Amino acid sequence: MPDHPTLASLAADLDSGRTTARKLVEECLARIADPAGEGARTFIHVDKDAAIAAADAMDHLRKARAAPSPYAGIPVSIKDLYDIKGQVTRAGSRALEDSAPAEADAPVVARLRQAGFIVIGRTNMTEFAYSGIGINPHYGTPKSVWNRSVGHVPGGSSSGAAVSIADCMAYGALGTDTGGSCRIPAAYNGIVGYKPTQVRVPLDGGVPLSSSLDSFGPLARSVACCAVLDAVLADEAVQPLQPRTVKGMRLAVPTTIALDDLDEEVAKTFERALATLSRHGALIERIEVPEFHDVGVMNSKGGFAAAESYAWHRYLLTGKGDVYDPRVRVRILRGEGISAADYIDILKARRSFIARTEQRIAPYDALVLPTTANTPPRIADLADDQAFTTQNLRSLRNCTLINMLDGCAISLPAHREGEVPVGLMLAAAGGSDRRIFELAAGMEDVIRV
Repeated sequence: MPDHPTLASLAADLDSGRTTARKLVEECLARIADPAGEGARTFIHVDKDAAIAAADAMDHLRKARAAPSPYAGIPVSIKDLYDIKGQVTRAGSRALEDSAPAEADAPVVARLRQAGFIVIGRTNMTEFAYSGIGINPHYGTPKSVWNRSVGHVPGGSSSGAAVSIADCMAYGALGTDTGGSCRIPAAYNGIVGYKPTQVRVPLDGGVPLSSSLDSFGPLARSVACCAVLDAVLADEAVQPLQPRTVKGMRLAVPTTIALDDLDEEVAKTFERALATLSRHGALIERIEVPEFHDVGVMNSKGGFAAAESYAWHRYLLTGKGDVYDPRVRVRILRGEGISAADYIDILKARRSFIARTEQRIAPYDALVLPTTANTPPRIADLADDQAFTTQNLRSLRNCTLINMLDGCAISLPAHREGEVPVGLMLAAAGGSDRRIFELAAGMEDVIRV
């Protein structure tokens, strides 16, 4: 496996002439094509010719001192959920294969291109983004970086996005996050995944799962990499990230739900990270957040995801329901039983939940909790539907709390070299994005010592 450069180091290499966009793209394409690797399962489509042409264009612009940004020429991957002009958006499904090609790039894809990033291909995902596990029966399931000879799930739904970063098939990835779909695969593959405050990034040009909960966010090698990509996606100027000193950070560990039923390795790694942060001067308080119990009530009939996905899929299911992943189809169909009155009740309950939870966590810089309750399960162990359902819920549980809060959150790798991947999540109320990045940048190296 190659070294894992950051966007900053790649930008420096491009600026100095130590590398070229063409070389970066060709290296990524070689890794994707490696028959011993995960490329065939990680990518649904590889845009080889267009990527090489774009790389040559960026190299010419850089020579003319006209590169659109310091990151021009760096390859990124795009989750199959997004429109790319001239391509069919399948959303990891066979049901959309005969759809018309997209007439325009999704705004987030266009913004990446405007900054000079090079789209290298479309990454695999859970069909229609409806699972935290990452298994796809149509296009295969890319393996997590952990214990590849055995085969563990990559996390979902942005499965290919995470593996493309972990295996240096791209240096930034565009994912989505409705209940953890950026953060879960990041945790399972030892990288960083970010869920922004929803209103920061436009949702146009992406196949929706839940319009109330969907967020479009990045996966990358480091906190600083995600901060760069997040700024581009939000159409903001890229500002230097100033890491906060760990000493004096006010962190709250929610003891309600978030610490229940943790795998032994998750609990051990999480507590070790907390102890390390405390030694470095972080002020850590364990608090009850009784509002978190409301989330299970709101989701008892399927919640926003079931209601809103059913509204989008109901006609497609009538004609092509037989080609859906059965595990996805059954979850969408739960929405058929949610009445308009039920949906209005959930909307009202969520507004109350957000107001009460924001008030409770306001004294703290961030919540800190395990990203997932479980380590990446073995693919072979999830052939049974009940085992799949159990592990899927355990993967989604903690992340979903923050989506329902309409907050922002980041998953950082907390394990040490050679240990099973475990993510530590920092989260806060909506609008706290810059603070979360600064806190995460201050602790990302500390917590793995």
